Amino acid sequence: MDLIRHIRDKMMKEHLVFVYRGVVTNENSVPLLMLLEKEMEDSEFGVVGRKRLFMFVLESLQNVSRHSRQSQHADMSLVVYSRTANRYTVTTGNAISSYSVDSLKLKLDEINNLETDEIRSVYRQMLSTAEFSNKGGAGLGLIEMAKKTGNKLDYDFIPLDNEDSYFILSKTVDRGGIGIHSGVQEQPFRGKAAIQLQSLMAENDIYMIWSGHISPDVGKEVLSFTETNLAEDDINIRKRVFSILVEMLENVAKFSTGREPEELLGMPVAIIKMENKTYSLTTGNLILNKNIEHLKEKIDTINRYDIDGLKELFKVTLSGQTISSESTGNMGLIDMAKKAGNKLIYKFETIDDTYSYFTLTVKVEDSIS
Repeated sequence: MDLIRHIRDKMMKEHLVFVYRGVVTNENSVPLLMLLEKEMEDSEFGVVGRKRLFMFVLESLQNVSRHSRQSQHADMSLVVYSRTANRYTVTTGNAISSYSVDSLKLKLDEINNLETDEIRSVYRQMLSTAEFSNKGGAGLGLIEMAKKTGNKLDYDFIPLDNEDSYFILSKTVDRGGIGIHSGVQEQPFRGKAAIQLQSLMAENDIYMIWSGHISPDVGKEVLSFTETNLAEDDINIRKRVFSILVEMLENVAKFSTGREPEELLGMPVAIIKMENKTYSLTTGNLILNKNIEHLKEKIDTINRYDIDGLKELFKVTLSGQTISSESTGNMGLIDMAKKAGNKLIYKFETIDDTYSYFTLTVKVEDSIS
């Protein structure tokens, strides 16, 4: 099974919406939070449920960011959003010193053994204790998470090597805002799925996966998050990657078959890989079989041109553009190939008599030869 198919199946099977692997900073924490907010806007979750989950995400990202500044494994940090019909789950993962595991586990267990009223009381006591403020700030952040989400925290520790362990923290909230705790004695929370996901992304140089309906608002936040993470790159490649991703997400929206068939047969995906100064942007979406031949013909035609030919083809196509013309689809594809300086890589996978799954990959190198 190819990588994209494997990722698509994994995202659907595990109900994953968004995964980011990389350094968590104050700068990219904002679009990470906004992305969840926009994704939840069309859900049936009430204000209380959203507020509690946002508070947990905010505290979790700050916690991961603090550890990222101290860890040699900062690029292993993980942020995962998942969703089922009646609940959302946010999971974060980051490397910590193995020497901290016992004390952190003790704090988490102490918090999880408190009742809701006790959590509030201990939280107020911590705030008023100067000694704690100087020595135990991490515990305050954890108890604040428990207080704001109204329930216990799910966690796991997985050894990485002799010095470091992977700390996984997770929170599930139902549509009414009630926290759902998995860490009961009969069925303890396990972080195996998170560490496997982190490993899959590391092995394939992937730093972002989105799987869900690409509404205009969600697409905007995916782009905002991507732009934030491109901040340290050369402005030329930054502009090219951003512009190509805009075209690709618009292309997904253009061929959308609707929410119902997508949820049943294959959700749209957007995947960003980075290897040796080369970005690999991939989108996937359901497409009607009747549209395949025309789209395939467009892409094959574009792939026959070199960079100079693409520039000329773009001018010719632009000059023949009218409001009613369908050539906008051509222009978007031509622009992708022109800005990337590479061929468009595509695949159609037949699903049934009506639908296929269309995958498009564009590789953007540091410089165009």
